[in-house]
Amino acid sequence: MDEKYVDKILDGRLVAKTMEAEISRRIADRVAAGEKVPVLATIIVGGDPASVTYVRMKGNACRRVGIEPRKVELKEETTTEELLAVIDELNADEDVYGILLQHPVPRGIDERKCFDRIAPEKDVDGVGVNSLGKTALGLGGYRAATAQAIMNILSFYKIPLEGKEAVVIGRSPILGKPVAMLLLNANCTVTVCHTRTRDIGDVIRRADIVVAACGVPRFVRPEWVKTGAVVIDAGYNPGNIGDVDEGAFENASLMTPVPGGVGPVTIATLMQQTTDSFFTGN
Repeated sequence: MDEKYVDKILDGRLVAKTMEAEISRRIADRVAAGEKVPVLATIIVGGDPASVTYVRMKGNACRRVGIEPRKVELKEETTTEELLAVIDELNADEDVYGILLQHPVPRGIDERKCFDRIAPEKDVDGVGVNSLGKTALGLGGYRAATAQAIMNILSFYKIPLEGKEAVVIGRSPILGKPVAMLLLNANCTVTVCHTRTRDIGDVIRRADIVVAACGVPRFVRPEWVKTGAVVIDAGYNPGNIGDVDEGAFENASLMTPVPGGVGPVTIATLMQQTTDSFFTGN
């Protein structure tokens, strides 16, 4: 990245470090008062290299803040019913305050059914229909972690949202849709578009805030970003490439890098929501 853009970076690593310091303090205070150490259980089905890396990173983050990570490894051949049974066991475990199902899962498993089997009070990844419904209605519950991470970045940098025009590129149920709802709840005017949107460049040029979450390398072209826009690149593609061409730094007032932007804050948000579960006693 060109050094002249340093002042435009929304530094996710800094945001995550700040969040982790506060989380660590909260947990340490509670444990010092005699409470048990909370457990965050992560289920991984199969040996996908990227998933293995993500699970390791989450485990490391747990250890940094004082949460006990529990990795549940299942074979590639695991059936939906077998996975549901594992989730049921974790739902019933009083030591477990958060449950993550590393996705994607192997073909043949009903991922949505498994997401929805996680008890809402332990759904710290915010992927169940109960959590997503509460997000849409502006109620309590846990938010989809990456969507909430984006809001945490915007809040950390004190970026005004009310009345701003936001464009979300992507419509996945665990990122594009929930971040659109969170921005709408924050009084943005929100447009959701995707890779099949006609004249998408014209749509994006209107945006004060651009959230790219379509999973296509360098999909957002620099000329589509209007001068002064805030750009959140939530994409992560092979080769450490985001969904926004780095040339967009030229027009953007602030922008997340890839890597080092949304990713670290997503993991910190998982820690934050697990801590919230711990403090509310499930």
